[in-house]
Amino acid sequence: MKLTFEDASIQRLLSEVDQLDTLDFGVIGFNETSEISIYNSFEASSAALRQSRVLGKNLFLEIAPCMNNAMVAQRFESEHELNVIISYVLALRMRPIPVKLRLLKESNSKTRFILVDRSSSK
Repeated sequence: MKLTFEDASIQRLLSEVDQLDTLDFGVIGFNETSEISIYNSFEASSAALRQSRVLGKNLFLEIAPCMNNAMVAQRFESEHELNVIISYVLALRMRPIPVKLRLLKESNSKTRFILVDRSSSK
């Protein structure tokens, strides 16, 4: 079964990491210091940022400072577990784009995820 924005889980994302480039939504995986370790091709194309440019960089300080706020970054710091979908507007280096973000964090996983569904902007 193809992974969807709604049914994605940290376990499935990590176990199917070789399939992430086939998805029709953005996948950004990062560690507890916000260093990006996973960045799928959909997100690279949509954000116009090559994977080689973002891997190893700080998500909230270097790549997406528009998410360095209480709605996104602070939640990863203050909440032990996250599995929520929020409406959001991306506005860095581009015209404002309404999206849905899925924030995923589990206390037993070092990798956290932000999934980006841009279908609401079409």
